Amino acid sequence: MSEDTTVEAEVAATPETSEAQGPDLTVQDLQALKSIIDVASQRGAFKPTEMMTVGQTYGKLETFLAAVAQQQPAQGA
Repeated sequence: MSEDTTVEAEVAATPETSEAQGPDLTVQDLQALKSIIDVASQRGAFKPTEMMTVGQTYGKLETFLAAVAQQQPAQGA
């Protein structure tokens, strides 16, 4: 029975370790993603049926990055 308790304690400790690190996605990563989508679409990497979804996602990303850019000068002041 003590063996089961040890396993449960190890499993419970695992999520805390991953949460402590947090997400590793920055605004620069999102800007790079925007550039990747732009280049890929120019090179014809997406099928015509995919372009609507790609365009909508690109638009959301562009809007988000613009909002972040507006907030950054305000935070420095």
